[in-house]
Amino acid sequence: MMLEEKELLKNILARVPFIEFLDIKFDIVDRELFATMPFKPMLIGNDFIRALHGGAIGSFLESVAIIELTWHLNFEVAKSETSFQIDFPKTIDFTIDYISPGKATDSFAKARINRSGKRYASVSVEAWQGDRDPPFAQAIGHFLVSS
Repeated sequence: MMLEEKELLKNILARVPFIEFLDIKFDIVDRELFATMPFKPMLIGNDFIRALHGGAIGSFLESVAIIELTWHLNFEVAKSETSFQIDFPKTIDFTIDYISPGKATDSFAKARINRSGKRYASVSVEAWQGDRDPPFAQAIGHFLVSS
């Protein structure tokens, strides 16, 4: 793994305090980002069945999508320039499918960029607990990107 990848990710994450609030961690594996949201009791939305709050799940998914897209859009610039401004995409819409209740355990996610043009990008993201298949939640987001 190149130092540039880690440094770029560190710089992106430093600009998003909400990621620290949810304690979302990112790992780079073979130039791909994987995210983990460690379980914390504050994430429970339904005490009766000990299920994660939908807002926590949605925030996790959207955060992973935005970080993936930001990392992707700035990666080549970071390799070629020593000083540059990180531009974050703006969410146009974000649709979440809650497939099954999120359990009181760590959650993992991976985003995939479906399309990335000069002004618009489409990103899918899946979240799982334990086995990757099946996901317990998935989403698709559309974003406005800087040209």
